[in-house]
Amino acid sequence: MSDWRSILAGAAQPDAARLTIEDAVTLYEEANLATLRQAALNKRRQIIPGGQVTYLIDRNVNYTNVCTINCQFCSFYRPPGHSESYTQTFEQISERFSELEAVGGIRVLMQGGVNPELEFEWYEDLIRFLRKQHPTIALDCFSPIEIEGIADVCGLSTLQVLTRLKEAGMHGLPGGGAEMLVDDVRLDISPKKGSADNWLRVMHEAQSLGLTTSATNVIGFGENELHRVKHMARIRDLQDEANQKGWIGFTSFIAWPVQLENNVFGRRNRGRNRIELGVGPTEYLRHIAISRLFFDNIDHIQASWPTMGLDVAQMALFGGADDAGSTMMEENVVSASGTEKTCALEVELQDAIMRAGFRPVRRDSDYNLLATDIIVPEAKDLAAPPAIQPS
Repeated sequence: MSDWRSILAGAAQPDAARLTIEDAVTLYEEANLATLRQAALNKRRQIIPGGQVTYLIDRNVNYTNVCTINCQFCSFYRPPGHSESYTQTFEQISERFSELEAVGGIRVLMQGGVNPELEFEWYEDLIRFLRKQHPTIALDCFSPIEIEGIADVCGLSTLQVLTRLKEAGMHGLPGGGAEMLVDDVRLDISPKKGSADNWLRVMHEAQSLGLTTSATNVIGFGENELHRVKHMARIRDLQDEANQKGWIGFTSFIAWPVQLENNVFGRRNRGRNRIELGVGPTEYLRHIAISRLFFDNIDHIQASWPTMGLDVAQMALFGGADDAGSTMMEENVVSASGTEKTCALEVELQDAIMRAGFRPVRRDSDYNLLATDIIVPEAKDLAAPPAIQPS
């Protein structure tokens, strides 16, 4: 096994050989964090030169909270027939789109649950309705798990579902539901969600159709370092295949820690067989740095401010991340798990980026750069960031 110093020295070269799984595990277990983050920053500068950090003006729309998958770490879903369950009308969803248009937003990330009460035509009609009413908003909708659920309910293949939704006007398939693409972990925390192979297959189909896709990762389920690297390796392998076929593949990699406050997964760990759950800032920043070095075929690494806070996201920009995510404007899934701040003003993202020493640039969901007006913040717009505490 190579020494972590020699691994980082090799990774710093412009024509570096890609990290092996063993290399990445060594960096997790042994590398000095400051040296690791500097290597990741150098690699980011090779791939994304210049001092810009991108962000997106968008919002989440959670069209339903009805779901039959029952993930232990999810505090958002409600089973069918529950008194708190809901499915929004087309008009209610459209109103949220109009609110986004009023602030110059250009993308909606629309996700819900696996709702057995909705026919496939409901989804098709919704996409057509939104495409007609809001032609300038990119529709990045559902997730591989929702696509599987729709296919099961409606008796179609996942490829048929994706094809018809794209024809109706869907722009992209978000990367939600990946969590951990290692079945030893995945099937323990979400036994009804299906295997990692299923998630990867649906993403492969979406990429074959030219839909915009992103890769995600949730950490802190008690997994080990090898599990995390194997997750990234499966993403990297699928990206290799997309590149070989001339497809766009994943635009970005986005990782965040599981939120534990209000869900079964957090509560089940309070007994005598307690294991280490969740991750703190130090471990998160290590994960971001290693992901930058590991993914030689994905350009963009996103800092997750909704789960880690703007202050830690600023630090991630110095350790491999080149994107600050999005304003979100509305978020119900992460916030249901106990996170207090999940929406940001554009001025807040700009200010966080500039205070970290970078130049903020708007983008769209395909990472095309857009004209950007720098907003001068007023005192009431911003709050002083809390001090970073080591995990």
